[in-house]
Amino acid sequence: MSKNKFSKAIFAFVLVSAFFSSCKPKDSSDAVSGDAAQKVYVAPGKYDEFYNFVSGGFSGQMSVYGLPSARLLRVVPIFSVDPQSGYGYSEETKPMLNTSNGFVPWDDQHHLELSQTKGEVDGRWIFANANNTPRIARVDLKTFKTVEIIELPNSAGNHSSPFITENTEYVVAGTRFSVPPDNANGDVPINTYKKNFKGYLSFVKVGKEGQMDIAFQIEAPGVNFDLSHAGKGKSHGWFFFSCYNTEQANTLLEVNASQKDKDFIMAVNWKKAEEYIKAGKGKKVAVKYAHNTWDEKTHTAKSEIRTSVLVLDSKELKDICYMIPCPKSPHGCDVDPTGEYIVGSGKLAALIPVFSFDKMQKAIAAKQFDGNYEGIPVIKYEAALHGEVKKPGLGPLHTEFDGRGNAYTTFFVSSEVVKWDIKTLKVLDRAPTYYSPGHLSIPGGDSRKPFGKYMVIYNKITKDRYLPTGPELAQSAQLFDISGDKMKLLLDYPTIGEPHYAQSAPADLIRNNGQLKFYKIEENNHPYVAKGEKEAKVVRQGNRIDVYMTSIRSHFASDNIEGIKLGDEVYFHVTNLEQDWDVPHGFAIKGADNAELLIMPGETATLKWIPKKVGIFPFYCTDFCSALHQEMQGYVRVSPAGSSVPLTFSLGTNLPATK
Repeated sequence: MSKNKFSKAIFAFVLVSAFFSSCKPKDSSDAVSGDAAQKVYVAPGKYDEFYNFVSGGFSGQMSVYGLPSARLLRVVPIFSVDPQSGYGYSEETKPMLNTSNGFVPWDDQHHLELSQTKGEVDGRWIFANANNTPRIARVDLKTFKTVEIIELPNSAGNHSSPFITENTEYVVAGTRFSVPPDNANGDVPINTYKKNFKGYLSFVKVGKEGQMDIAFQIEAPGVNFDLSHAGKGKSHGWFFFSCYNTEQANTLLEVNASQKDKDFIMAVNWKKAEEYIKAGKGKKVAVKYAHNTWDEKTHTAKSEIRTSVLVLDSKELKDICYMIPCPKSPHGCDVDPTGEYIVGSGKLAALIPVFSFDKMQKAIAAKQFDGNYEGIPVIKYEAALHGEVKKPGLGPLHTEFDGRGNAYTTFFVSSEVVKWDIKTLKVLDRAPTYYSPGHLSIPGGDSRKPFGKYMVIYNKITKDRYLPTGPELAQSAQLFDISGDKMKLLLDYPTIGEPHYAQSAPADLIRNNGQLKFYKIEENNHPYVAKGEKEAKVVRQGNRIDVYMTSIRSHFASDNIEGIKLGDEVYFHVTNLEQDWDVPHGFAIKGADNAELLIMPGETATLKWIPKKVGIFPFYCTDFCSALHQEMQGYVRVSPAGSSVPLTFSLGTNLPATK
């Protein structure tokens, strides 16, 4: 096809897309059946059946909802500072957002992945990606707290992440934007893309306690990696990545990266890669990346910079990577619960290709290749193909599974979700969504054991669904009942940020898995902890003031502090003495250019404050904690630099004595 004809084809596709995204489906008023409210109703005092963890997109956070009620339970800060909790503002949490580029207070969080054991979600941790400054985070589901973040070197645009192997051996990521490697001269003309730009796949090892470490990377051709999933069952030991821009274009990608009828799914034999690492085939490469960890005993984070990574070259090692042709500009790449079927979703394709793992293995053994791509063998399309779902819809994106032999795929352009049979490839049902859906989530839907009762669709456009709120409307999710033959829309509900991918798990799996209710004071090893009011004090070292403070319903100790001077740096180390569930305390002081703290029971947190003028500055509890919450306050007196006012602190006694 000539470039002119192709440009017209793209233009036509965009027109169709615009038409479908702006048209309101005719049956929208009748979409919800009469019993829908009863099916999503969770009575007061009762718990939801599932936790639904939803990526925050440009908010950098993760939101947690209950299903089927769709009640928002919590927002967990991961890659963005959070004024509500003080994450990224307190001295203890600032290191969590450190990178090789310095402190990064806001990022783009697209995908989430629950930890698994034997291919089933196990409720221990959930992993999250940062897209802009490439990172992977681990959230501990005993505390719903971000406890580890690792930066990914040799990467740009960490979109194809964080996807895991079936026993959480690895969290895996592919770079979206190929760039020159970190140890190469990056000062090269952009139009030397084909020569100088590379794509990297990162395999991050996960320890028994969850700790992450980059085990190795694979240097691949300079393409854009999109989404990925690990093999499971029979295909355990393999990973599958969709990739586009195999044209290796570097400008106007909407045309120049859509020239070919087929791009690729890259199949990676990570077990074979492990063998090469053990055999010493990995090359140690100089890089720079941050590894940040949270310590629950000291209630503090630390950040260290690491300087090397092991790299395998896919060109040199011919049997770790294989390309499978996939129509056209693939986005989603999904593996069914048996591990036999790999579903590719070409954004510009009018069909869904389904590949067979068994056929792929036979094709490799028989060398049924159609040449190579940048040194990587290309398996013949028909040799790996199980079959194609014909005319399923327009703009297929993502697929998940119900565990009963059925697949569900979103269609961005035709604004619908389609149910189809994995083996026969026949379309079984379709339902309109409002509008332009991206990801979908079935609890356990990408694992070996889906809980095929509910499905949530995450839409990109919400016009006509909610009260208007100016130029931008609420982000949207829709809950479907998929327990029967037909999909039934139960509920629309707004979400925070821009939801991309989500994961869900049975509530009892997480709720009963040793969730922390409070930190034991006797186990608090924070360097500035005050384990009782008798340990409250104020200490000067030069111009640094350390305030060892306690909080309990309904006062701070100390609540009067004098003798602080202009030029001092004041660190309020506040320990919440409560030993009861759900009794946090807050702390804020007038004039702080920082957010307040939110301190959990038994925890210590630190607010740095630099007074800028002489005067009296009240501080107070920002989290309503008791009937006398308003009385939970204190004062700091700031005197001029060089003042002779002594440093004093008191509780219940006016010191120093008034004249």
